[in-house]
Amino acid sequence: MSVKKVGKQAREAGTLSKAALDYHRKAPAGKLAIIPTKPMETQRDLALAYSPGVAAACLEIRDDCTKAGELTARNNLVAVISNGTAVLGLGSIGALASKPVMEGKAVLFKKFANIDVFDLEIDERDPDKFIEIVASLEPTFGGINLEDIKAPECFAIETKLRERMRIPVFHDDQHGTAIIVSAAVINSLELAGKDIGEVKTVMLGAGAAATACLELLLSLGLNRENLLVCDSKGILTTSRNDLTAEKKRFARATKKTTLTSALTSADLFIGLSVAGALSERHVATMAEKPIVMALANPEPEIRPEIVRRVKPDAIIATGRSDYPNQVNNVLCFPFLFRGALDVNATTINTEMKIACVRALADLTKQAVPAIVMQAYGGEEISFGVDYVIPKPLDPRLIAAIAPAVAEAAMSSGVARLPIEDFSDYKRSLMQFIYRSGLVMRPLMEQARTDPRRVVFAEGEEPQVLQALSTILEEHIAKPILIARRSVLESRAKRYGLDLKIGSDVEVCDPESDPRYRDYWQLYHKILGRRGITQDTAKAAVRTQNTVIAALMLRRQEAEAMICGVVKPYRNHLRHIEQVIGTHSASPHMLALTLLVTSRANIFLADTHIGVAGSAEDFVAMTLLAATEVRKFGLEPKIALLSSSNFGSHDDISALRMRKAVALLHEHHPDLEVDGEMQADTALDENLRARLFPASKLKGQANLLILPDLNSGNITYNALKILADGKVIGPMLRGCAQPAHIVTNSTDVQGLVNMTAIAVVDAQQRARTV
Repeated sequence: MSVKKVGKQAREAGTLSKAALDYHRKAPAGKLAIIPTKPMETQRDLALAYSPGVAAACLEIRDDCTKAGELTARNNLVAVISNGTAVLGLGSIGALASKPVMEGKAVLFKKFANIDVFDLEIDERDPDKFIEIVASLEPTFGGINLEDIKAPECFAIETKLRERMRIPVFHDDQHGTAIIVSAAVINSLELAGKDIGEVKTVMLGAGAAATACLELLLSLGLNRENLLVCDSKGILTTSRNDLTAEKKRFARATKKTTLTSALTSADLFIGLSVAGALSERHVATMAEKPIVMALANPEPEIRPEIVRRVKPDAIIATGRSDYPNQVNNVLCFPFLFRGALDVNATTINTEMKIACVRALADLTKQAVPAIVMQAYGGEEISFGVDYVIPKPLDPRLIAAIAPAVAEAAMSSGVARLPIEDFSDYKRSLMQFIYRSGLVMRPLMEQARTDPRRVVFAEGEEPQVLQALSTILEEHIAKPILIARRSVLESRAKRYGLDLKIGSDVEVCDPESDPRYRDYWQLYHKILGRRGITQDTAKAAVRTQNTVIAALMLRRQEAEAMICGVVKPYRNHLRHIEQVIGTHSASPHMLALTLLVTSRANIFLADTHIGVAGSAEDFVAMTLLAATEVRKFGLEPKIALLSSSNFGSHDDISALRMRKAVALLHEHHPDLEVDGEMQADTALDENLRARLFPASKLKGQANLLILPDLNSGNITYNALKILADGKVIGPMLRGCAQPAHIVTNSTDVQGLVNMTAIAVVDAQQRARTV
């Protein structure tokens, strides 16, 4: 390596180190905090949370220990425990110095699986004493994740703790790695056309992770007779007298002694050793289509580009994020524990680990959502030599792995709390990832009862195609795609979608659809007196997919439409206004957006159109929005917002909102609505009670009527970012037929949500027409 390159790497490492220190030092220090899950606002709250009320919970658990899972956080609480003897690549740095790593592990549990964690750094190197300390913690935790404990002590520690404790004990350095490696091996063998029972395998490394990998692969069908294991001194053979008990299990009676001899004609190499341990010369002697898993970190046994020079057909995995096929334990441990905790498993057994392997392997072969591709720079991802295991940021992992693990725990007899409805369980898991799930559930269920024909104007776009998989799987709509058939077939194949055109989906090809003449003539008839010539109409129907979708809706060839994935919102709105128009009962259209945040679900109107100008317009907007809120199974609690609080000043906007409230109180007395008020007054019941005790609005408002488009759009975008809000919408209301315009930032789940909303709109329209 050149001096220049070494210098560059040193500078980059120094920059990263400084950034990491600043990241950890920023107040509050570290990466974890404890947040109460129950109210702590009043004296009564305190009396329930602690003395004297807490005694009731204590006595309940004393009389029935299974009640601990109902009355405490134990069943969702994991301990991440280390003694600091083998921390990352840093070695034995001590318990206290390992704490940043353990905090990091804890936040991964929380981020990816919503599991709470206490990180425990135990300053004890004696294995027996360490075991006693950890075993004594069983009343506190639902599971134990052992981390960064050196071999060979880690073997005995895990084995003895598993024997003593009736909760899952899992050494992630061993078994997490084994699960990910095994999934990658299974898929790589499939791509290479090789059988796991026949491949010649070489393992370089004989530590904790390597041993666990071999045990799991053997349980999956790897033939021990075709396996050679090497440590730093060569092949593990029966003639060596320096082997530990763990290594003796993999010793072979063979005359071969070196890594070089072991690799000749080998199909599979797994390295869990040190950087640079595998050379170009070694790889050259391997079989055709070799599988090379160089997993030493941060520098692998051999770089992928070196492997490719001598074996262009190789399938390669590393532990690095800057190469394809990263073996990363975060693919496993959060979701494995999620499944184990949710059935109150007594252990994590081989059956559960194999279920995790199979789930990972199977997920890799499914179409990859656009949201995943976006997270990785927009690159196209599909099952192949550069994608043999899922990406760590794939939101489907939790719903793929946790149910598989839970089911394996149940079938193997270690589950104490069986899951009765796995469909419901999977939906609850996805609700954690897509926080819109819970509030959307009533509409999703209603859509499934009577799927309707929904036309997607941008039928070729990746987000639409990815959403289509869920839409078809969940049976929430009968989709129609406006798309060029050749492009659609090509992209469906690229994304691994098995679309059956004509049965799964209907396609309207703007280049060749036989209805083209009917469409342009209708468009010209509608807009002929508004400057649209026949030639303009013909061009629009060839090039403006939103026009086609709106015409299909008008001709009753579709029952709802969705557009807006590309081009500005108002471009689509103009076409919808011209072709479909407003509902007879609505003076204007409005855009209603729901923000799902960790603290509240808030509907905002109007966020994208903003034509309301009079008090009467705001009354109509409020009534329209309230009807939509009820579709979500919620009773609207409405605040008309202003810079004024109940008459505190009299500018034009405040007077308009004040009059609208008066009209609503007069003509719709049953509606829980008040104003004009400021936003904090609407959201803070205590503040509102002090300012205006007689307010009709009780509790926190869930529907905010904004005074103009500027305030609506600014509020929506600010809350979306600052409150980390999940967006549902915008939902177009007041249109003569069900039509919705999403925004360019709408993700795949957002499209699925809007499809369900569109279907429910179509169902309701069918009942009233």
